[in-house]
Amino acid sequence: GEITKDFKLYQNYPNPFNPNTKINYEVRTADYVTLKVYNLQGKEVAELVNQRQNIGIYTVDFDANKYNLSSGIYFYTLQTDNFKETKKMMLLK
Repeated sequence: GEITKDFKLYQNYPNPFNPNTKINYEVRTADYVTLKVYNLQGKEVAELVNQRQNIGIYTVDFDANKYNLSSGIYFYTLQTDNFKETKKMMLLK
């Protein structure tokens, strides 16, 4: 049988982006959720979500200018107690 994940993180769009992109994710079990952006060195550069969320599909607007980010590859991670997924995105200025 197929294991249904409680969460799903989608690829951001547009990607590459400048300076705005959208990140969608799905919460299938109400839980405390964080969505953070990291640089290539693994340093956290933005915290986009940090709260308990109910079941649903969420869209987060990410504005790289707000965080003074330079061009390059970044990673965004959706995390809860039992789940962690990371995807890659590219900022082109």
